[in-house]
Amino acid sequence: MEKKNYAINVEERAEQARQAFQQGYNCSQSVVIAYADVLEQDPEVLANLVSPLGGGMGRLREVCGAVSGMFIVSSAAYRGASNTDRDVRAKQYAAVQQLAQRYSNECGSIVCRELLGLKQHSDAPVPEERTPDYYRRRPCAEYVALAARMVGEYLNEK
Repeated sequence: MEKKNYAINVEERAEQARQAFQQGYNCSQSVVIAYADVLEQDPEVLANLVSPLGGGMGRLREVCGAVSGMFIVSSAAYRGASNTDRDVRAKQYAAVQQLAQRYSNECGSIVCRELLGLKQHSDAPVPEERTPDYYRRRPCAEYVALAARMVGEYLNEK
């Protein structure tokens, strides 16, 4: 497994993720494309791949898309590892659990509907229109920035 030494400016990545969200990318896309260079992938390919994770997995309001994006980015710590190696997978799962705990400690949950204070367990599959009112009433841009910051800190620790 290739050892990477990261020196990620986490505030810069947090701002990139926030701006991506404000440009219309969903929560998961915003976090992942802020790290496209680290993942060594084209940002638009990544955005397409993770698009279904927005809104807590397709607006089911389950695991926050920003958190899912954070988990995907954390895989960069295990570049070059065998995808079937149980020890590597255990390290990846440990990373997910650690990051989930950090996020939950900061925000109170990793579940979209809980973060947004929603009563319903899912929404219609059609995303809301991104209007100035949408951005005023949704804290998602801050959740996206936090996830981008946390995963950068995690990678810097590796």
